[in-house]
Amino acid sequence: MSTTTTATDRHGAPGTGVTLAPSWGGTRRPKDRSGPETPGTDRTGPPSVPIALSVAGVLLMVLVAAAAPNDHTLDMAMPLLRLPALAGPASTYLTCAAIAAQGLGLLGMLHAAGQGWRPSPRKLLTAGGVGACLLTLATPVGSADVASYAAYGRIASLGLDPYRVVPADLGGTYAHLVSSVWARTPSVYGPVATFVQRLAADIGGDHVLVTIGVLMAANTVVYLATGLILVRVASDRSRAALLWAANPLLLGLLVGGGHVDTYLALFAVCAAALASRRPDWLGEALIGALLGLACGVKISAALLAVGLSWPLLRERSWRPLLVRAVSCLGVIVLLYAPVGLHAFAPLSGASQLVSVPSVWQLLQLAGRLLIGPAVAAALISAAWPALMLVTASLLLRLGAGPARPDRLEQPRTAHALALGWNIAAPWSMPWYTAMTWPLAALLPRARTNDYLLTALTLGLALAHNTGGHGWSW
Repeated sequence: MSTTTTATDRHGAPGTGVTLAPSWGGTRRPKDRSGPETPGTDRTGPPSVPIALSVAGVLLMVLVAAAAPNDHTLDMAMPLLRLPALAGPASTYLTCAAIAAQGLGLLGMLHAAGQGWRPSPRKLLTAGGVGACLLTLATPVGSADVASYAAYGRIASLGLDPYRVVPADLGGTYAHLVSSVWARTPSVYGPVATFVQRLAADIGGDHVLVTIGVLMAANTVVYLATGLILVRVASDRSRAALLWAANPLLLGLLVGGGHVDTYLALFAVCAAALASRRPDWLGEALIGALLGLACGVKISAALLAVGLSWPLLRERSWRPLLVRAVSCLGVIVLLYAPVGLHAFAPLSGASQLVSVPSVWQLLQLAGRLLIGPAVAAALISAAWPALMLVTASLLLRLGAGPARPDRLEQPRTAHALALGWNIAAPWSMPWYTAMTWPLAALLPRARTNDYLLTALTLGLALAHNTGGHGWSW
């Protein structure tokens, strides 16, 4: 593939008015002269109500996290930021109010951005950093997954195999904090995630709260680093900062919950940013390595690899596609060779799950009553990938808009496929959108897709925020 840089490559496709991302070597981005899309320039006043809702939503989430243990946090309180525990349904009301405020605030800010509001990326990064630090100091909220990470890390730290040994076998506080749903499930995460988890457990030792604290701090660093990279490489810096660094929903989900999906987002941003620059063979090899590392966090990152590479396949760009594929597969082999193929075994059981709410619940119910569970499971397994592809195709058409630079074809396709997966997959959690949001932040504004992603994340967050305890009302 040619690496010649043309005027179009440097400044954007003719007539689009879009400034393309700068090179990784630190080249200064040319200023965008198109008017209302200039990052960091306020064309309208700040949307006071959406901003207030967003701030209130994050602070309410911090309050719930600090007032642990309660029905939406781990069963042990972190010592750094701690308030008296919330009793009864108070934590439920506050958590739901926090998530609703975050979602409504984000929708309002997206609408204001569509009307010309261009906040300072630096201010958004600062606000997001403050919120992230507060959530990091408090007890994990909304999910108990970080307790599972700590348990898998402790298993690995003891020299055992987290893909065979389950958290319940540990006993003690490590096993106590894991949600009962996952206490007897081996790790479903890749070797990269296991490495981070083991490192945290090596530091924490017998002290589970220290292990969890290290995991939370590392996750926050990755989250903030992803935001900085996005602002550095995106054509619209304000949009990138709003959709990731200062996104109130993601602060509550990814930072407050400490989810490993944040690492996947970091690799996704780096790979997509490189892919949008039409790299040479060395760049393609680096993209493949990044995709392999992403698959080493969670195997669902294979969708990212397919989405980014599909335009190359369609264009019959065989040489860069081959370099990228060999590099990606090589990294995956290097990661999984010391672990063994049995690391994929727990994924087969997890792939049969159907979350609430899901369109597949109706077919699952029909399986119990009419056609049998096995037949229903087979139908779901065959139907959801087809629905994902159809949805991704529709999303690509909805987000097409006016003519845009061809170099964004790969991130745009990856975003559509990731969002299609979030919509169609039988088992879908709100933090799974961590792979979708940063891809959206790299793209020009697509109002329908932005609102759809926000509404989907908000709905899933309202349904899944009980800290592993389940709904009791």
